[in-house]
Amino acid sequence: MAFFTKRYNPAGTAPGTLLKSAAGDAAQLRLHLIDYDSEQVSVQADVTAADCKPFLERQTITWVHVEGRPTQDALHDLGATFGLHALALEDVLHTGQRPKIEPFDDQLFIIMSLPLMVDDLVEVHQVSLFVGGNYLVSFCETDFATFQPIIARLQSRSSRIRSKGADYLAYTLLDIVIDHGFPLLERFGQQLEEIEEQILEAADREALEQIHTIKRELILLRRSLWPHRDVINQILRNDDQQIQQGTLIYLRDCYDHTIQIMDLLETYREMSSSMLDIYMSSVSNRMNDVMRVLTVIATIFIPLTFIVGVYGMNFDRTTGPWSMPELGNPLGYIFVWIVMVVIAAGMVFFFRSRKWF
Repeated sequence: MAFFTKRYNPAGTAPGTLLKSAAGDAAQLRLHLIDYDSEQVSVQADVTAADCKPFLERQTITWVHVEGRPTQDALHDLGATFGLHALALEDVLHTGQRPKIEPFDDQLFIIMSLPLMVDDLVEVHQVSLFVGGNYLVSFCETDFATFQPIIARLQSRSSRIRSKGADYLAYTLLDIVIDHGFPLLERFGQQLEEIEEQILEAADREALEQIHTIKRELILLRRSLWPHRDVINQILRNDDQQIQQGTLIYLRDCYDHTIQIMDLLETYREMSSSMLDIYMSSVSNRMNDVMRVLTVIATIFIPLTFIVGVYGMNFDRTTGPWSMPELGNPLGYIFVWIVMVVIAAGMVFFFRSRKWF
C-alpha cells in the first residue's frame, strides 16, 4: 500500500473542477444498472447515464454502480442525471479521500475505504455513495464482483433489501465494505503467529523484513479504516431524511463491526511491535550464547597459554640451581601435558557446575 494515494487538483483550482488530466480510461469504465422492487429485479450492464434517467421516474429503487475510474464526461453526465453536487464529484474523481459523510439538499454523500489483498499487499480503494430518495449511485475502481453478493440477495423474493428503500441498500454496501476488513486482519494474525514461531526457532533477516512489512501495512490500514467508525456514528446521530428509522438498527450493527475491526487492528499493531522486540531479544540471546562459548574457550586457554609461555622461554638448566630442571627430564614434556589437561578438565567441570554453558 502506498503511503500517499490521494489525487488532487493543482493549487488555485476552483472548487468542483473536474480536470481532464485526472480523468480515467473510458475503455475500462462500466456502468451497472440494478432496478428492483418487491415484485421484480432488473440487472443491466454497460449502460449509459441516459439509459438510467427513465428509471428515476418509476416507483422502484434504482442502483447505478460505476466500475472503474470515471471520466470527466461520465461524471458530468451522471451529475446532471442524478443532480450530484460538483464538490462531491470532485471527491469521487480525486480518490484517496478520507472516509466521510456530507449531507446535501436531497441526497447523502458517503466515502468509505474498501481494503483488498493483492499480491500479499493491502490495496485500499475508495467507495463513493450518493443516496437519494429512490436511487443510489456508487463508485468504485475495483471489479463489480466485490458487490455481487448483493445481487444474489436481490434475486430472492424474500430478501429484506427488496422490501426496503435506497437507505437500506446503502447499508448493505457499507456492511460489505466494512466487513472486508475482517479477512485481512485474520490473515495478518496468522502471519504474526507463523513469524513468532519462526523467530523462536531461528531469528533471521527474512523474519525481520516480514515484521516491518506487516507493521507498515497495519499502520496504513489503520489510517484508512479508523474513520469508518466516525462515519457510521455520524449517520446514527444525525437526523437525516435519507436514512429511515428502521435502517438505523442495522447501521448500529455496522458500528459494532467498526469497533471490532479497530480492536483487532490495535491488537495486531501491538503484536507486531512486540514481535520486533522478540526478534531483537532472540538475536541478542543468540549473540550472548556465542559470546559465552567463546569466553569459556578463551578462559580455558588462559592458564594453558601461561604454562606454554613459561616453558617456551628455554633457559639453560646448567646455568644455576634456579634454572628449569624439567627441561632435562625425559618425562617433562608428558608431565606438562598432563598438568594442562587436568587444568582444562577442572575448569570445564567448574563451568558446568555453575551452568555457565
